[in-house]
Amino acid sequence: MSEVRVNLCEEAQHVQDGSSPEASSSDLQSLQPATSSDVSPSPSTEARGLLSLPWEMVTHIASHLPAHCVIAVLPKVCQALGNVGKDNTAWQLRAHRLIGSRAGFPVGPKEDFDWPCACLEMEQLITCWTGQGHLVARRTQEEEDEEEERERVRRQQRGDGGQDGEAAAEGREDGREGEIEGVGVVAQEVAYGVDEGMEVAMEGEDGEMQPVVGGDQLARLREALEERLDDDAAALMEDADGGQGGALNHREALADPRNLGNGQVEMEQHPPSRSPSPPPALECITLPSGHIAQVNSVLLVGGEGKVCATGSRDWNVKLWDLQASSGGTLLHTLGGQGDFSTHRGWVWCLASQGPLLASGGFDSTVRLWDLEAGGAERGLIRPGAAVLCLSCQTDVLLAGTFDKRVSMYDTRAAEPLVKSLRLHGNAVMCLAADDKYIISGSKDCTVAVYDRRAGKGLKRLRLSSYLLSMDYSGSEVWAGDNSGMLHSFSMQAGTIKPLSQFDVGHTALVTGIHRSPGSLYTCSSDRTVKVHIPCAPPRTLCTLHHQAGVNGLSVDAGVLAIASGDLCVEVWRPRK
Repeated sequence: MSEVRVNLCEEAQHVQDGSSPEASSSDLQSLQPATSSDVSPSPSTEARGLLSLPWEMVTHIASHLPAHCVIAVLPKVCQALGNVGKDNTAWQLRAHRLIGSRAGFPVGPKEDFDWPCACLEMEQLITCWTGQGHLVARRTQEEEDEEEERERVRRQQRGDGGQDGEAAAEGREDGREGEIEGVGVVAQEVAYGVDEGMEVAMEGEDGEMQPVVGGDQLARLREALEERLDDDAAALMEDADGGQGGALNHREALADPRNLGNGQVEMEQHPPSRSPSPPPALECITLPSGHIAQVNSVLLVGGEGKVCATGSRDWNVKLWDLQASSGGTLLHTLGGQGDFSTHRGWVWCLASQGPLLASGGFDSTVRLWDLEAGGAERGLIRPGAAVLCLSCQTDVLLAGTFDKRVSMYDTRAAEPLVKSLRLHGNAVMCLAADDKYIISGSKDCTVAVYDRRAGKGLKRLRLSSYLLSMDYSGSEVWAGDNSGMLHSFSMQAGTIKPLSQFDVGHTALVTGIHRSPGSLYTCSSDRTVKVHIPCAPPRTLCTLHHQAGVNGLSVDAGVLAIASGDLCVEVWRPRK
């Protein structure tokens, strides 16, 4: 069994790499069916190699391959193995193995559920986000400890009596700060597993090499580094010539990542005793400070997370290129000719469909922009009240406003208003739609469904709280309310039914939500962003903590953009 499984993995790897070694050609020929009848799950009596095994055994072996391999690689090996990816039972077993037997999945109806996509997304989500929150927390704690230690050293230096002591302290200040910075570099490298064979030390007043570390955290860091030093610590001690400047220069060379692999650093010639850990699967970038007030809304546009649009209380919408540089580059600040800002009030929401970008604000306008024309102005709509939510469909733009209305607009028409609906008794806070139905949530604690084709409202649900964020795809609707709870609904044939409420740990408004078959992201004004598997109850993989409340999020092709109240936009994306 294990030998057959290894052979299958090797064949799949050859196909995925695009290589076709001669040694494997005969094996591939043995996998090819002799006749067209061999594509059935029951292997032919003339089949050889892997296909001679019972079909249940073949599917069991394939269940231990990554979902991406089953979907994209096995069909290239042969048609019979391509049928493995069409077995919904195998995908259901894989999904329940990923989430556990006690969790319900999917939460909504199982009819027409995309099992392969769900398994693929769950595997990618688990790979990228499991343990990511602990890594971020550890890094943040180390940075705080470094800052505390830096401040402690400054206080000690200022406490030295006499002018000579003050002069000496001033003379040492730059060097000591540089050493603390060096510790920070090494601490981050150890946290990410980049380099595990460094120690930063300084020469004390008694002529001995003393570690520039203090407190339990840095002591543990030093112990971890010493375990990997072997003979490198002795080499470092011998290089100390008694002069603080020489030791400092040597330490700075060690701490600078640019010097890794440089022959000038002697200890790099000795391999570490253990192989370093792989880097995290995700990288985080913070867009340069472009707004001067809170960012209320963020939206990834252009496909594959290439461009990010941000809307702020500084009245502006900005477009950012996330691929031009490692940290993101500002492309445009949107605005009409002669306008000093994008809107004349807070920008509250964004939506897009193809090249069209719509922004809604407290100035009671929806402004349209053409992404293919460099963000040129495409139109202006005046709903008559503050715009709190938007939804772009292929044929219509929907706007929920403070005056309790859901309005439908044709962005191509000279008179864009198609219909204005009064479905609620208070402000419309969130919207979701497809080509058949419109679902809206209001501050009056109701959820309404409108049938676009029949032109009439279908049903209203009354809740004990009001919804602020909503996502609708397939037959499931997920929403977050003002108390921090998540709500799930089923949506079939125009009938919406409440399924469950979940407490995932948010303690305030759930300001953003994104759900796909295999992923669930939520953010809240409690300063957290959470990543979950969308089962019942949701399995939380990671919690990211921020310095201010989080106002919104956007997800596209595995890229996560986060808008927070501290003027920052944070982007998490797969590491290249």
